[in-house]
Formats: sequence, structure tokens, C-alpha cells
Amino acid sequence: MRMYDLIAKKRNGESLTEAEINDMIKEYVAGNIPDYQMSAFLMAVYFRGMTEEETVAMTQAVAHSGDMVDLSGISGMKVDKHSTGGVGDKTSLVIGPIVAACGAKVAKMSGRGLGHTGGTIDKMESIPGMRTALTQEEFFNVVNKTGLSIVGQSGNLAPADKKLYALRDVTATVDSIPLIAVSIMSKKLAAGNDSILLDVKTGSGAFMKTVEDSIALAEEMVKIGENAGRRTAALITNMDIPLGNNIGNSLEVIEAVNTLKGNGPEDFTEVCVNLAGNMLFLAGAGEIEECIEKAKTAIADGSALERLVAMVDAQGGDADYIRDTEKFEKATHTFDVLAEKEGYIVSMNTESCGIASSMLGAGRITIDSEIDFTAGIIIHKKTGAKVVKGDVLATMYTTKPELFEAAVKRYHEAVVIGDEKPKEQPLIYARVTKDGVLYSY
Repeated sequence: MRMYDLIAKKRNGESLTEAEINDMIKEYVAGNIPDYQMSAFLMAVYFRGMTEEETVAMTQAVAHSGDMVDLSGISGMKVDKHSTGGVGDKTSLVIGPIVAACGAKVAKMSGRGLGHTGGTIDKMESIPGMRTALTQEEFFNVVNKTGLSIVGQSGNLAPADKKLYALRDVTATVDSIPLIAVSIMSKKLAAGNDSILLDVKTGSGAFMKTVEDSIALAEEMVKIGENAGRRTAALITNMDIPLGNNIGNSLEVIEAVNTLKGNGPEDFTEVCVNLAGNMLFLAGAGEIEECIEKAKTAIADGSALERLVAMVDAQGGDADYIRDTEKFEKATHTFDVLAEKEGYIVSMNTESCGIASSMLGAGRITIDSEIDFTAGIIIHKKTGAKVVKGDVLATMYTTKPELFEAAVKRYHEAVVIGDEKPKEQPLIYARVTKDGVLYSY
């Protein structure tokens, strides 16, 4: 195999064989294919696309480029959820406990914050003592004992993806649906779960800006998962508006706990119940409507909250912070962002809302940045709300008051106030399974 021939083949719109793709990924990870040639191949894929067979083959090759996690040491059906990233997206801290309370197992590896999106691991580490790096034995023991465990990605999972993503990031080939699908699903397959639910965000705060592109990506990933023998489905969820009211690490943990207590924001609760119901469906717990009702019951009877308390305790965290969220450290400085005129909030640039939170210290500006767990934003008025001049749109929190000015400016730029009330948008646009797309979900 010559890499030159594979580049030319893809450039000309031809399909690569499974053997060619396997050899290419193997040789690239080994350092025998230079970055400039792989960059040329990625650009050819960007313009020419990949067939379903090629995408599946490349996903499997990338997944098998490193460790393949064996979860057979965990009893029962293991179900995972992957979100394509969003603002205020603390769903894992709610749906994991719900699913565990309903009898399935959640053995989840999560990441840290990236850009304007928060990371589940950063949020969990705002709980004093919480350990997110466990040995495999500890990880399995926590899942078998409590029904769930959420840890940081460890080991040598999909090393080919790390190399490929670094190239895509600097060669303008990130937004290729086949390459995105390969990147996400290779890690999900390597993580070893029996079934996978994909939460594909769409809108201003998401990577995919349109419903059509989000559905196309979801279809690609569902095909990959099903071809690999994993029950797979996707929900297309709205990220034109921040999810829930709280953005920032400890603020989001507090909102997740309130949701498990039955006191969460309506939009966030609805999305969580539907995600959890779909995970239970994939785990074989019943028909979809029945599973959604089970998810609601797990919140109402307190069993889901008990699972979160148990997981935090098992991973060394101080579970008293979950029982009583008033124990979380508070930011030393607050600032109210006021409406500058009367009208309706017509739209919110969700990405800019997330960036404003990061500017307060809730996210990383550089890879070495230290996160302020108390920093963030609580939103009081969202898209569709009627406001008058001087109304509090949001409250900002930080330990460094000098950060307010730039963050407030960014937030004001994100919120558009107009004369007419906007049309209400759905929280969930569609459900994608191997059988097709259900739009009126």
C-alpha cells in the first residue's frame, strides 16, 4: 500500500477497501505516514465524503488503534450517552442516576471542558474529595455497587483519533460529517458499552448549527453503532438556548441535584427525562413511553437522587454536598446583567453565553488555566421572555471582579431584544434510530 495511491483514490471519488483503511490507520499511528499525507487524505474526504462501508471500517480501525475496554466484569446491560457538547449541559449528572435507579448500568467515561462547552469531569470535581481517576477494578466495583460511575478518560483509548483530530483542527477539516462520526463513535466503541444513546445538539451553542446537519450526523453515527453490534439511537436536541438556567461547574451540579429532587427547570427536566427514557429503551427496559414514565418515577420517588449520593460517596466525594447544596462554596463577587431596553428576548447566542461564563473563570482560556469552580452565570430571562429596561437578565459569579466588564459585554452581545415575541422552539427536534427519523418526537 502506498499512501499516495489512497489519497489519489479518494480524491477521484473512489472507495477504499476495509483492508486499505486498516493499513492506513495502523501505519499512521506507527508514524510511518507523515502528517502532510494524512492531511491530504482528510481534505479529500472533506470534499468527496465516505461511503457507509468506509465510515464503519475507519471507525473500527480508529477504535482498535488502542485499548478496547472490556466491561464484562460489570453485570447487567451497560448503556452509554454521548453529547456533542453544549452550554449548561449537565445531563449526565441527572440521567446516569435515573438510569441506574431503573436497573441498567452506566459505566461512563467523560471529558473536561472544551471551548465554550463545559466538561462533566470538571463539574464533578467541584464536589470536594470527588475522584474521577479510578483504576479499572475501582471503576467496575463502583458500577456494580451503585449502578453507575462517571470517570475521566484514561488509558490508551483510540490514539488514532487524537492524532487525526489534531490534524483536522489545523487543516479546516473538522466539520466533515463522516470524520466527526468516526471521531465520536470510535471512542464510544472502544469504551465497551452494550448500547449507545447520542445527544446531538443543534443551534447557536452547538457544533452542528442546523437541524438538517444534526440529523445527517446522527444517522451516520447510528449506522456505525448498529453495524458494530451496539444498539444505538440519537435525539436531536435544541442548543439555540442554554439548557437549564445555570452555567458553570458547581452551579451546574447544584441545578442537577435540584432536578433530581424534582425542582429543576422545566426545559432541563424534560430533556433529561427523554434522554434517560431512551437509554432505558436501548437497555431493554420496555417500550419508549414506558421507559420515559420510569424515568419520571425515579425522580419522583427519590431513587435517582439516592444513586447520585451513592456514586459520589463511592468515589470519595463528600455526599453531604449533594444532600445539602448550600454547602458548596459561593463566589466572592456577583454582578447583575440588566436589560438595556424593553421588549422580548428574540434570541440568545448560546455559544457566546458559554464563552462569557468561561471569561469569568468557569472554563479554561489556555490548557494550563485553573478553573474557578464557583464562577459562572445564572440566567433569569431566556428566549421568549418579556423584559423591561432594568430587568435582571442574568447574575454573574466570580472570585475576580475585574473579569465582569468583558463578560458582561459578551453576554449583552449574545442576547437580542426585539419588539415581537419569537416563535417557541421545540426542545427535541427528532429521534433517529436504525428504522429512520421520527421528527414529531
